[in-house]
Amino acid sequence: MPFSAAAQISSGNGPPAGEDLAALAHSRQLAKRIRAEAATSGGSLPFDRFMELALYAPGLGYYVAGAKKFGPGGDFITAPDLSPLFGLCLARQCQEVLMALGGGEILELGAGNGELAAQILEGLKRADCLPRRYLILEPGAELRERQRDLLAARHPDLIGHMHWLTGLPPAFTGVLVANEVMDAMPVSRFRIDAEGQPVEYRVRPPATGEEQDWAEVLASPEDPALALAVACLQARGLARMPGYTSEVNLRLGPWLGALADSLRQGLMILIDYGYEETDYYRAERSMGTLICHYRHQAHGDPYAHLGLQDITAHVDFSAVARAGQAAGLELAGYTTQAHFLLALGLDELLAERLNGPGVGDDEGLKLVLGAKQLVLPAAMGERFRVLGLAKGLTPDGGESWRGFRLRDLRGRL
Repeated sequence: MPFSAAAQISSGNGPPAGEDLAALAHSRQLAKRIRAEAATSGGSLPFDRFMELALYAPGLGYYVAGAKKFGPGGDFITAPDLSPLFGLCLARQCQEVLMALGGGEILELGAGNGELAAQILEGLKRADCLPRRYLILEPGAELRERQRDLLAARHPDLIGHMHWLTGLPPAFTGVLVANEVMDAMPVSRFRIDAEGQPVEYRVRPPATGEEQDWAEVLASPEDPALALAVACLQARGLARMPGYTSEVNLRLGPWLGALADSLRQGLMILIDYGYEETDYYRAERSMGTLICHYRHQAHGDPYAHLGLQDITAHVDFSAVARAGQAAGLELAGYTTQAHFLLALGLDELLAERLNGPGVGDDEGLKLVLGAKQLVLPAAMGERFRVLGLAKGLTPDGGESWRGFRLRDLRGRL
């Protein structure tokens, strides 16, 4: 039972400026869906369940409804939208793995608008090292159609090699790519009380569709795994101050376990923004990392623009590494995005593009600026990390995989 007063949160249910009546109706429909589930759970839901519904409720959640999300006309821009060099670099890492295997497949999780798949296929086509199949696991029907349209236009000769999945394949050999997937996994939110113990954030929806205020309620953790996770952090000297607020992703273990069961042999490449554990839970980061994106504006209210905005949290890469190893995977590498891309020849690929036929001054400037965004520390270069998990496969010669050779940060995990 809740033991503290509920905090009232301005929901922005509207109607917000610039949001049309159809969008507002969509938000209200999703609120109704959340309210109905909360009514069966004592009037509130754990934050991770609220986040799951806000992002993935069938037909209503942000990632499965029809609003445009990626690129300049959406809510945020990912690395493949910034530069084609991102996917061309990943193609080189995929090529190394496919050659070590003597063939195989590529499985991309959550392929967004399809741009990364198009870039990887372009690079592998040039290298004459195409996978037997390119698989995309995509839960949203609308996104699947956008991906098909883009890939049919860019690679009409390869569309027969493309396959869309709604669940993991039972047995898969090759390369698994997950770019900005983990940050969209639902997280549990906690706060340290006056006695130094964790309490859990729960979400209480408005009683009716006419009300605009959502409530956050602090309660004893419903899932013992949350209390255990925070206790482990505190045993390592982290998350101890009264009032300290942060997140834990309790779904990492089952998720990586499922991926490990599916992967027969190969390499997982996980790319996202995040920190190592000691940095994630440092005392100065006392309000956690949860953030929302709506029309290229970042803010901290997960109850605004319900079903129309992204809700994310940074990734604890130490937890990812531990969960992967617990699932029987080998920690094959960990580095920054900048060092990963530079190790794969970003500068060489940029020079090739700049010297290619038909590249004018405007296009050249765009390529240079995009490459800088990928690697500059103040942009994506240091904020994004790349972690490799392998199963039954090591690089030829026993060295690190190419993308991890320039700077090895596994010791930080």
